[in-house]
Amino acid sequence: MKTYFDVAFELKNAAQSFVVVTVIGSRGSAPQDAGAKAIILENGLHWGTVGGGRVEAKAIAHSQDLLKENKTGPELITWNLQKDIGMSCGGEITYLFEVHRYTTWPIVVFGAGHVAQALIRVLLNLNCQITCVDNRTEWLDKLPESFNLKKIHSEDPPSVVETLDKNSFFVIMTQGHAMDLPILKKLFTIHPEAPYIGNMGSKVKGMRLRKELQEFGIQAETLKDFHCPIGIPFGQNHPYEIAISISGQLIQVRDQVNGQQSLIKWEKT
Repeated sequence: MKTYFDVAFELKNAAQSFVVVTVIGSRGSAPQDAGAKAIILENGLHWGTVGGGRVEAKAIAHSQDLLKENKTGPELITWNLQKDIGMSCGGEITYLFEVHRYTTWPIVVFGAGHVAQALIRVLLNLNCQITCVDNRTEWLDKLPESFNLKKIHSEDPPSVVETLDKNSFFVIMTQGHAMDLPILKKLFTIHPEAPYIGNMGSKVKGMRLRKELQEFGIQAETLKDFHCPIGIPFGQNHPYEIAISISGQLIQVRDQVNGQQSLIKWEKT
């Protein structure tokens, strides 16, 4: 029989949101002991039990409401079994509701070279879904296996753009300008409203790419949020320092898109 940890891990790997209900305590006659757990999905009870009958049905319904209403919790609730549940037995039971919500943050990295290897390893620690596209299987094979990493081998990386989520954060770091430009042309043609499109390179390369994209027919207004160079300007020219710089910028843009403010307050000294 699978344990709570087994099931929770499986749901996390499947990018499935769920609510954990835990019996915290009770007074008088109660249908379940403290510490009992249940895992609830939007379609109902998935694992465990926190009492059965009417009280568990109410706990399931409340969990489903939390998921549907996009609430985060945690929430501690005490129900009187007679007044709140309609059971004949007296007493009270206290439940802890913990929402484990999977929010999709799709990031697509074109290229699997040295900086991409470092960047993806940094991003794997965040709550995101990464796709890496490259025409070199030997470089894709260097990437770690992870539930939130999809590797796509394609001899024609620009053709993959049509299959990707328009809400993705696109990071281009291929073998060079000749491969970057066709991908950018596809991105700005098919997904011009993507929240982030960035290309690794110098300011000079950025100017050249903008010029060539406009010559291709992409409007200057569409390119106003195009990032090249990418990353926050700090650190040294080391793959992992560059990766951290890029990750920081991706988080900044993600929070701007979501209307969130950073929880870290930076002050000048």
